[in-house]
Parts: sequence; structure tokens; C-alpha cells
Amino acid sequence: MFTLTEIVQPSTLEEAYSILVKRKTNQILGGTAFLRMGNKRIGTGIELSNLNLDYIREDDKFVEIGSMTTLRSLETSDIINNNFSILKDAVRDIIGVQFRNVVTVGGSVFSKYGFSDLIVALLCLDTEVETYKGGRISLDEFLNKEYEKDILTKIYIKKNNKKAVYKSMRNAKSDYPILNVSVSKIDNNFKICVGARPQRAKVAIKTSGFLSNNEINDKNIDIALDMMVDEIRFGSNMRASKEYRLQISKVLVKRAIMEVTKC
Repeated sequence: MFTLTEIVQPSTLEEAYSILVKRKTNQILGGTAFLRMGNKRIGTGIELSNLNLDYIREDDKFVEIGSMTTLRSLETSDIINNNFSILKDAVRDIIGVQFRNVVTVGGSVFSKYGFSDLIVALLCLDTEVETYKGGRISLDEFLNKEYEKDILTKIYIKKNNKKAVYKSMRNAKSDYPILNVSVSKIDNNFKICVGARPQRAKVAIKTSGFLSNNEINDKNIDIALDMMVDEIRFGSNMRASKEYRLQISKVLVKRAIMEVTKC
């Protein structure tokens, strides 16, 4: 369980940021669901409920999601389900409804959790994140940046009719994933992403390029899967071994490729 010296609810982003950088131990609080599972001492916890960052809205080009939006809101949103049903598929097995009612999009994405179901699903879409000081960049670039104190305010997902599929393997339905993958396709361009390796989600760039430039058949899919396990690093932890994850990745990615091809 984490402990707090104090908690504040700023009324502006500038106020929140100034408190955040004042001390090393100050921290933004999302839903605090994952914080409760650790043992951390926080100086000042900065709670963002007064900043109107809980929303999902769309225009002609993007769906915009505020950082305080919960995973349950993603799961039940007509805007999300009409445009990116992969997100509902990705979050529906995360612990339980009560848990998803408090976990926030911003807390999940900014923390770059390796086990995150949401991140691997967002990564195969054309997703951008916006932080208060860092501005707007692609999710892939954000995941590969060194950590720096900032506030994730919103994410943008491009509306381009990209077909996308999410798959995962779990020891139990409500457990963390042993491995999760996502595959998307628009025109002839594929994007393959692998997460819970157990490191954070990663795009298989060379493998995606191979599939995008070759006929989709059993032979080429098998070649692509061999490329993927050479390109993506896997590791071991209490949930699964490196070798098991490697084999499971081939099964899940192949299923996702076949499914997204038929969409």
C-alpha cells in the first residue's frame, strides 16, 4: 500500500505541474489502482479531478480521450465501440468492473506498464499522446522516451477505418496477461505489436514491413512469425518463461493476422 504525506486538487494544469516538479517525491494520481498494489511513499499526491479531463469526444479526424477517463468508460462508450472496438476487447478482462471504474487512461499510458492491455491496443492504432510540457507526439515515440516529470492530458486516435485485433494469454481470466498482442491493417499496411514480454509493448517494425509488402499466405505468415521472434525480445518472470512467451507470441499473432485480414 502506498502512503501520502498530503494530497492536493489543483484547479489548473499549471498549478498541478508546479506542484509536481517542486519535489522529487511528488506524484500525479490517476485512479491509484496500481499504486495500491505496491509499497511507495509519495510526498504530495496531485489529484486531477478538478481539471475536466474525464471525457471522450470526436471530430471528423480524431477521437480525443481525456487522461482521467476510466477504462470502464472506454468499454461502454459508443464513440469508442463505433470506431475502435479493439479497445473494448483489450480492457474487458482487466481484473473486474470495479477495478476498471477507477483505473484511468492517463495513469495506464503515462506509467508505460509492460503488462498493459490498453497500451498494446493503442499502439497498433494511429495514437498520439499530449503532455502538458512535452506537447503532442506519437505513442510509439512516447513509449521510447526517457522518463521525465510531466502530465499526460489527453490522447488522440486517428479515425482512418484501420482494422485492428487484440489477443492475449492469461493464466486466469482476471489475471495480468502472460503476453498480449495487437495487429492492425489499413490498405496493405500491417502493424504488429507485442506487449507483456514482460517488458513494455513494442512494434515489430521489420515484421510489419514484410507482411505489408508480400502476399498474405501461410508461407509468408510463417516467415513473418520467425522474423518477429528474432526482432522482439522476450523475458521471464513469475508468470511465464521467455521460451513460453516466444511460442505463445507466434500463436497469438498468427490468429490476429488471420482475423484482421478477414475483417
